[in-house]
Amino acid sequence: MIEMELHDLDEGDHLGCTALSLAGATGQEEVVRILLRQEEVDPDKPDSCGQTPLSYTAKGGHEGVVKISLKNGDGSPGSPDRERTPLSFAAEEGHEGVVRTLLEREEVCPDKPEDFNRTQLW
Repeated sequence: MIEMELHDLDEGDHLGCTALSLAGATGQEEVVRILLRQEEVDPDKPDSCGQTPLSYTAKGGHEGVVKISLKNGDGSPGSPDRERTPLSFAAEEGHEGVVRTLLEREEVCPDKPEDFNRTQLW
């Protein structure tokens, strides 16, 4: 489908979820790799709720996909302009490996308040 250019790879569904968000959420490592190689795919494109592909991946607990995403420049794991960060989603779901992976990044600040003035690890 990519080679045939049948559709916009970065187009979201009715909630704004992109193919990259859905592939990350379901742990599809090879699909994430392929999508991240495409110029038209924005790895930090939020859905209608402001959730990025990396947030979906972290919430799903897919540590391998999180590592692939971070290695390939998928968004910002510590983005201050989001109500919630990937770290917050991973911590909420109890995904220890993903939390550890994200905390290794210098741009991740676990003490940064999010919605309701709670820290990301609250």
